[in-house]
Amino acid sequence: MDPTPLTRTRPSTAEVSGTDRPRPARHVRLDYSRTRQRRILLHPEAVVVLNGTGAAILELCDGRHTVAEIVSELGTRYRGVPEEEVRRFVGRLVARRWLELSDG
Repeated sequence: MDPTPLTRTRPSTAEVSGTDRPRPARHVRLDYSRTRQRRILLHPEAVVVLNGTGAAILELCDGRHTVAEIVSELGTRYRGVPEEEVRRFVGRLVARRWLELSDG
């Protein structure tokens, strides 16, 4: 019997560097819900209602900004934006295939 599983689980977090440039995957769209009065992430399986921090990060995930630039921009808006937390958040969305990365 082959010990290799038939299905593979996706990693919970992808490795993200400061030079990566995240952007929404083709099947994902950042939008605003008037009903919920919040930013939402639309993808084929569901709608994700974002908190303020998640929305602020995703608004900058346009394929032009590097992760380091996103952290810097958020640092000018808010105090104390930990780069590692932004990288983990982006990494989780990459692992779910909601964001894609291109090299800086």
